Amino acid sequence: MRLQRKHVLAAGVAVVAAATVAVGTGLGFADSAPTPQSVCSGSITFSAEGGAPAATSNQFPVGTRLRVTNLDNDKSAEVTVVGPSGSCVLLNAAAMELVREPGRNVIRRNVVERVGDAVAQPGAGQPAAGQPGKVGDRPGSASPPAGRPAGGSACQGAITFFEEAAGPAATSSEFPVGTRLRVTNLDNDKATTVTITGPSGSCVLLNSAAMEQIREPGKNLVRNNTVEVLR
Repeated sequence: MRLQRKHVLAAGVAVVAAATVAVGTGLGFADSAPTPQSVCSGSITFSAEGGAPAATSNQFPVGTRLRVTNLDNDKSAEVTVVGPSGSCVLLNAAAMELVREPGRNVIRRNVVERVGDAVAQPGAGQPAAGQPGKVGDRPGSASPPAGRPAGGSACQGAITFFEEAAGPAATSSEFPVGTRLRVTNLDNDKATTVTITGPSGSCVLLNSAAMEQIREPGKNLVRNNTVEVLR
């Protein structure tokens, strides 16, 4: 009788434990998937580049596959890095359309996951002229523009902007709040002086007022630029 009673008690404990797990799972206490760690920090914006969904980056080599998720609407896009930029990840227009909310040009709450590495090509070395690389300030350039010394700019890569109803300003992943920068568009010699007002995923990300001061009509990207620290 004692042996039988022990078996009954053990079975009762197992049933209670199973029920507890089932209730916990139903209420979301178990099997809750945590938000994955992002490989980039700050807001994400886009360039006016056409073509299939893609991205540029100052952190990942050409060929790297990234998954970008907008946490506000749970939409995701997988993109391949096709060249350098001034951001950890800068989407092109097609990729941005896949993840953004209507009328918004910046994704503040996001997660970027690295889902595939770049594949080295046989005999690959330094990027040749006309091929995407991480040297120079423009996608497809292997060296700084003529007449400009290497390392002459405080930031590398193309510069874009985010929508903000304020005076000329910028955000940055490299400079602390309060830093003053002069950004010059070398294609039209227009310049703007901005103060860093917060963090972003770019070395310098202009707001809309600052971009209006230097961009050429209809262009949302300043490829040929120089950034000077005024402090």
